[in-house]
Amino acid sequence: MNHKTVVLNAAKMNFDGNLDFSVLSEDVTVYDDTDQHQLLARIQGAAVVVTKEMPVGGNLIRQFPDSVKLICEAGTGYNNLDLEAARQKGITVCNIPAYSSKRVAHTAVMMILNLSSSMQLQMKMLARGCHDNFTKNLQVSHVEVNDKVLGIIGAGNIGREVIKIAQAMDMKILAHTRTFREDADGVHYVDLPTLLRESDYVSLHCPLTPETRHLINRETLSMMKPTAFLINTSRGALVDEPALIEALKTGVIAGAGLDVQETEPPLPENPLYTMDNVILTPHMGWKGLETRKRLVSILAGNIEAYFQGMPVNVVS
Repeated sequence: MNHKTVVLNAAKMNFDGNLDFSVLSEDVTVYDDTDQHQLLARIQGAAVVVTKEMPVGGNLIRQFPDSVKLICEAGTGYNNLDLEAARQKGITVCNIPAYSSKRVAHTAVMMILNLSSSMQLQMKMLARGCHDNFTKNLQVSHVEVNDKVLGIIGAGNIGREVIKIAQAMDMKILAHTRTFREDADGVHYVDLPTLLRESDYVSLHCPLTPETRHLINRETLSMMKPTAFLINTSRGALVDEPALIEALKTGVIAGAGLDVQETEPPLPENPLYTMDNVILTPHMGWKGLETRKRLVSILAGNIEAYFQGMPVNVVS
């Protein structure tokens, strides 16, 4: 049986050279990066195609050779792939759920703690040689997170990890999910407007779908407290970025922690890079070494399970 596997953009995962893709199959070809014009030539004869957050539209998938039986998205989100085109071609698509839940949750909590301490402002002051926080008493806002309200939008694997840590810090938890849930384990499930109005921190943990695109927009931002912070470690397009920038500039909300952006990387002129009330990180939540090694291990398991006739983590 043909087990030829092609990894199209390995550098996205293996930027430090510490991953071993040979575990995926006895026949693996690895490319650091692949552009749209190279893709079809590189997958000729392959049975498995591996991508990481790489846009592969229907026009390309419909031209895939018949040898391709499985597309593995090396991550949790799969909005970069045209699932309907894959179905039409009879290609199975799988993803890697839960491999980075703890690390992404830690990133969200890190942002909550840093924003509560104005840490981004403190670091900027030190960078320009200003020691006022040491010599003139603390010059920036510094608040406790205990007893504050954390609103979680999307209580899946990552959302639940954030809840667990937040509850250990004595935060109060509101959650909003796509389907109704009864209150449980100290979590109060509410509608979206209620969550936005009552939360001191709003953390996004839902997939990007047509329904969730720009879930956070000018209208929903206006529902939040002027003292509240928005945290996004999920997908950039959940947030209408121009509306967020306007809200941050005009004090509609107090600040934001963004590990994901609508355009990645953000354009050089994007004001988010330099805004004092923003923590901006380069989609790093999943990039811990242990996290990436776990990703490759689960990816190998997905491929093995498929060829054993028992596919797992199937999304299409």
